[in-house]
Amino acid sequence: MELPKLNFQETFDFKFKKDKDKFFIYDLIRKTYLLLTPEEWVRQHWIHYYLTVKSYSTSALITEKKIVLNGLTKRVDLLVTEKAQPKILVECKAPSVKLTEKTFEQTARYNSIIGAKEIILTNGLQHINAYFENGQYQFYK
Repeated sequence: MELPKLNFQETFDFKFKKDKDKFFIYDLIRKTYLLLTPEEWVRQHWIHYYLTVKSYSTSALITEKKIVLNGLTKRVDLLVTEKAQPKILVECKAPSVKLTEKTFEQTARYNSIIGAKEIILTNGLQHINAYFENGQYQFYK
């Protein structure tokens, strides 16, 4: 199994298992093994980052939250909450996916439903981090 090294300073202790020819990664939030896709590889890094580096509790992290956007059911990849309020929306893409204005706009549309103060769009190699202020997104330097 060849996984790309992602752009995180930390290294995390992931648990893997193999079944037939498929690899799975343990999700600390859902407490189960999930199919190891490129997008899941990125999401698990962010989960471990918020749990180990930022010391959030597992109850503060929500994965695959359903939202309805223009009549369509969508799922957000990771929502970080504080006192049960949305704080950071993390939208994960596979490392091979280029982050563009279009993918950022998708994340912003999701956040129009969620209402988090910050959003992170990431493919694991590049992270775009912005906060909502005065009716528009400001990008962190």
